[in-house]
Amino acid sequence: MPHEHCEHDSHKSGNQKSLLIVLCITAFYMVAEFVGGYLTNSLALMADAGHMLGDVGALGLSFFALWLLSKKAPSEKTYGYYRAEILAALINGVALVFIAFAIIREAYHRVAELQSIDAPLMIIIATGGLIINIIGVLMLHKGSKENLNIRGAFLHVVGDLLGSIGAIIAGILVWKWGFYIADPIVSIFIAILVLYSSINLINSAVRILMEAAPKHINIQEVQYSIAEIKGIVDVYDLHVWSISSNRLSLSVHVVVEGIDDYEIMLYEINKILREKFSIKHSTIQIELKDFRKNACPFDCY
Repeated sequence: MPHEHCEHDSHKSGNQKSLLIVLCITAFYMVAEFVGGYLTNSLALMADAGHMLGDVGALGLSFFALWLLSKKAPSEKTYGYYRAEILAALINGVALVFIAFAIIREAYHRVAELQSIDAPLMIIIATGGLIINIIGVLMLHKGSKENLNIRGAFLHVVGDLLGSIGAIIAGILVWKWGFYIADPIVSIFIAILVLYSSINLINSAVRILMEAAPKHINIQEVQYSIAEIKGIVDVYDLHVWSISSNRLSLSVHVVVEGIDDYEIMLYEINKILREKFSIKHSTIQIELKDFRKNACPFDCY
């Protein structure tokens, strides 16, 4: 549909613009946190800056994937570049896992060798990082619900936001009570949250790349819904998969009593798929009952 296509392009353009803005402000404050971590001798700020460095790479990758989607694909790429967003999400998820373990490793070394920290300056710099990350989260939140690639970038920024909160809490505990071990404890907690989010992201990306049925789609329910249409006697070879995070496809063979009303049946099938399961791209093979009975099945050759 033209309207649907324009709306999709509008969303894509909006996501691309938001990503670019978040990428720029994150890169700027990453440098500030590296300098601040060096001046305050704060490992938490340095670790958070390292996390931001990973985020800059992830955001750049996500932006590149969206830019690639805007390009016209060659004829042999019949689905275009839609899978680019899934590959970007997978890479982002794997990067998050390494970042989480890097934070845990840094926290372990900090427990073994506690150091003095310029806590007031650390709190100020971490607060600035928190503000930057809140802006990023607000800008990417909507797109994260529509696009797995944006969701990966969104999770990176959320991880940074949690890192900034942790650095602020650790800074306050060090400043007020000299509780230096708070920094690694908070860092480990943040790393666990980042790890949990990254595993979910990787799982979602792998499911799409393996062309598994989306979690919210019940294959048996789809099959029964089609079979209940008047004139249909059998439904088989049903496949449902995701081309990208928000584009579903279906192919199915439908056996009918007669072909007199096949156009009505096609309309009813597509209506059910569209309204009940949000599947807008389908390939439906209509077969006559008697023809299928006399035909040799594939496994007989």
